[in-house]
Amino acid sequence: MKIRTSERISNHPWETVSTVAVQKYLNPMTSSLVGVDFHSQRLLGTERGLPSTVKSLIGTARTKTYVQKHSVVVPVDKTMELRSASISFTNMVSVDDRLLYKPHSQDPEKTLLTQEAIIIVKGVCLSSYLEGLTVSTTSANAKSGREAMEWLIHTLNISESSIV
Repeated sequence: MKIRTSERISNHPWETVSTVAVQKYLNPMTSSLVGVDFHSQRLLGTERGLPSTVKSLIGTARTKTYVQKHSVVVPVDKTMELRSASISFTNMVSVDDRLLYKPHSQDPEKTLLTQEAIIIVKGVCLSSYLEGLTVSTTSANAKSGREAMEWLIHTLNISESSIV
């Protein structure tokens, strides 16, 4: 058995290096590579808590919930699909979310985001009310996610321009 280890110091901030590391494979230095798709699987734990009405309807005091995220980036197609599924309270509430990012068909300098969330509440009273409440919550979370993306893009544009 042979083990190879090394260390290297980069003259760029961690945020820049970690962002570029995901995109490094299709470049002139790796001309033998003909295609790369990126898949990632993550588990997110949130401490947002549930509204007191929901807690009383589903009979829990738990505040932590978990979501499984799966991402697929296909650089050659310029698509990125993000899927998430709730894995907490799945016997009562199911939330499956799909986001698809791709270049805008009329303006390649813009990106189109298509988002769909499927929400199902079962086995509890007032399921229609809870589905509506969950739709409102996921809409607010989606808005927060878009704001986070804009903030990150702005932050990366500032750090990228300072590198050049």
